[in-house]
Amino acid sequence: MARDAGRIFLAELIGTFGLVFMGAGAVLHQATTEALGTTGIAFAYGLAALLGVFAFGQVSGAHFNPAVSFAMALAKRLSWGGMVRCWIAQLLGAALAAWFLAACYRGGPLDMHLGAPAVDPTLGPMLAAAVEAVLAFLLVLVYFGTVVDPRAPKGFAGLAIGLTLAAGVLAGYGLTGAAMNPARAFGPAFASGYWQDQWVYWAGPLIGGGVAAFLYDRFLLERG
Repeated sequence: MARDAGRIFLAELIGTFGLVFMGAGAVLHQATTEALGTTGIAFAYGLAALLGVFAFGQVSGAHFNPAVSFAMALAKRLSWGGMVRCWIAQLLGAALAAWFLAACYRGGPLDMHLGAPAVDPTLGPMLAAAVEAVLAFLLVLVYFGTVVDPRAPKGFAGLAIGLTLAAGVLAGYGLTGAAMNPARAFGPAFASGYWQDQWVYWAGPLIGGGVAAFLYDRFLLERG
């Protein structure tokens, strides 16, 4: 049991590191070179998720996101203690990725805060939290539909999750940065000391993910 917990912890740490390094790294690359655009950032984020699911799905379930771990615990497919361990691994992985980016970019453009997501001032934090909730809701629905549901075709979870993340970035990047993931927001914020609207990236994804887990588990899964 302890060995399994260690494997899960390591998989979640590395997977979240990769997600934040590639996602926030693409944001910083765009800020310094203007070579990617939102489409390039979305592709980097989605590809990081796809690769992470293929690499670690069989080890930890490839959450890489506290909202996904919370949803799994809410649906009783993960213990609350297991959720806490996943959260620690995810937040640590995100922080390590942001520190590495800080070393690579020497802090990066000051207004980008190491790729931390930011709320459009015209939107306001409450509506921003709702945007993050909707994006996370859709992400967790896809996760349950491709990873949790035994009826799902095998081998396509990584592609489906990666495309969902990419689509979320395309839809929401200009509004909230489209984190959909508290760890994705936490890592750059922790490394840069920029905590503006950080609660948005916790409350929104956790609420959206929790609602998705409830709906899928109660109404969409087949009962034996």
